[in-house]
Amino acid sequence: MWWVDIKAALGQRINLEGILCSTMVILREPKLALPHISVPDIRYIDWAELHRKGFKGVVFDKDNTITAPYSLTPWPLLESSLQRCQSVFGPDVAVFSNSAGLHEYDHDGSKARMLEGTIGIKVIRHRMKKPDGTAEEIEKHFGCESSQLIMVGDRPFTDIVYGNRNGFLTILTEPLSLTEEPSIVKQVRKLETSFVTYWSRKGLKPLDQKLLPDPMVCVKEPRP
Repeated sequence: MWWVDIKAALGQRINLEGILCSTMVILREPKLALPHISVPDIRYIDWAELHRKGFKGVVFDKDNTITAPYSLTPWPLLESSLQRCQSVFGPDVAVFSNSAGLHEYDHDGSKARMLEGTIGIKVIRHRMKKPDGTAEEIEKHFGCESSQLIMVGDRPFTDIVYGNRNGFLTILTEPLSLTEEPSIVKQVRKLETSFVTYWSRKGLKPLDQKLLPDPMVCVKEPRP
């Protein structure tokens, strides 16, 4: 229905749950917004090394992490890295997005099915918008604890806060494209980045991750 699409568009621009959570993070728990690993994009991630360290699965955000905003096709430069990730982790790769698969905006699962058809990766259906919610749906999908999983996303106060709060290894990527991103999202993103940069310069460290005490061993230069 048309009003569902309008609601989805507005909801993806103004994440009220995220605003409330961000306020709490800034005031009380800034470490939740600090990723274990920061990379320009997923080509810099050594999937094989992460698997050797004991991680059992990978969870991707969608928009501006593996696709352009609102797109259902992978960002062309990332296709080979996605394929390598799937070759290492097999079927234990999934998308957990605040657009496709979120019941509030994709109540019949049509967007999730379309995305699955184009990228060949399972989209986890869920009811709570990141950063709210537990990892229950993801743990059920993978059949393991979230501490054995990797959360990859482009938003510190959404993907990274959700991942850290639930015990994932968190990887922050730079946004793929700002061209189609609404101005309010660009402004919020800039503010989030400023906070993370400030906290890092003040010496604040990410939360401990027991499987990966030295995250940099899993960062590499991408193949030409």
